[in-house]
Amino acid sequence: MRFEGSRTYVATDDLRVAVNAAITLERPLLVKGEPGTGKTVLAQEIAAALGLRLITWHVKSTTKAQQGLYEYDAVSRLRDGQLGEARVHDVRNYIRPGKLWEAFAAEDRVVLLIDEIDKADIEFPNDLLLELDRMEFHVYETGEAVRAARRPVVVITSNNEKELPDAFLRRCFFHYIRFPEPETMERIVAVHFPDLKKDLLRAALTAFYEVREAPGLKKKPSTSELIDWLKLLLVEDIPADAIRERDPKRLIPPLHGALLKNEQDVHLFERLAFLQRRERG
Repeated sequence: MRFEGSRTYVATDDLRVAVNAAITLERPLLVKGEPGTGKTVLAQEIAAALGLRLITWHVKSTTKAQQGLYEYDAVSRLRDGQLGEARVHDVRNYIRPGKLWEAFAAEDRVVLLIDEIDKADIEFPNDLLLELDRMEFHVYETGEAVRAARRPVVVITSNNEKELPDAFLRRCFFHYIRFPEPETMERIVAVHFPDLKKDLLRAALTAFYEVREAPGLKKKPSTSELIDWLKLLLVEDIPADAIRERDPKRLIPPLHGALLKNEQDVHLFERLAFLQRRERG
């Protein structure tokens, strides 16, 4: 069971090595990187390439680790007891399995994605240490143990918003997805726009990397934003010359709203244009 990438996902050599190492070691693969670099899509592609079902747990700021195991609805049981419902005598009727339970109970091996783990409270990763290490947990209300029939392939993504605990990191195989170099980015773009003219591609990539490298930029545009921008350029039939010959008053590429996502960065380019005009005299 090896991951080699796919027609729809350009996986670099080091990423393929990391995925296959995590599968061999049977440890969670912790993937970090800038937003929009394909961390979430990676789990989808691993599942598709290996022919496995994908189970996704999207983590929010309010998410608790217990929700991934199961939730006990004591309120509903109390209400049913007051109404004399027969189902109240079986506590299992009030236990809702979470995503980890679903992955552990699956008859066949699955890919479990825990997406954006750093959004949750700092104790969230620590609360899952034993469950992810042993692939089992205890249901206190029923006294049963839930164990993984087949150890799932676990992919955990993080945007580096919070530092993760050392004890959690020790149990993971780590990989940082570096932002693609222009050569790799060309391959990624080719997946989405196989018929894109070379002249337009070169002009767009040059402008894109110039925007990313602007000093003081608050939010650098990501790969996904480049794809959106290219789609707009094609829909609006913007020629390569229009990208190269940008408005000298602003230094911002056409349809820049796909790349710059806050007013500070737009103002930054306006200030840079002003300084450039002043230097030219």
